[in-house]
Amino acid sequence: MSERAAPFYCPYCGDEDLHPAEQGHGAWECRACNRAFQLKFLGLLARGLQASAPEGDVS
Repeated sequence: MSERAAPFYCPYCGDEDLHPAEQGHGAWECRACNRAFQLKFLGLLARGLQASAPEGDVS
């Protein structure tokens, strides 16, 4: 996994003209709408970890 994952578009205007910001880790600047934002990974959701049984298997 890469050290820094880059967003593909601005969450405010949808433009792709993004650059890393100097405010810290995960901070980005959109040069199209002149906004700065920060991305942060919070964790995995428990509902995404449950394995489902194959269809027809009634155990």
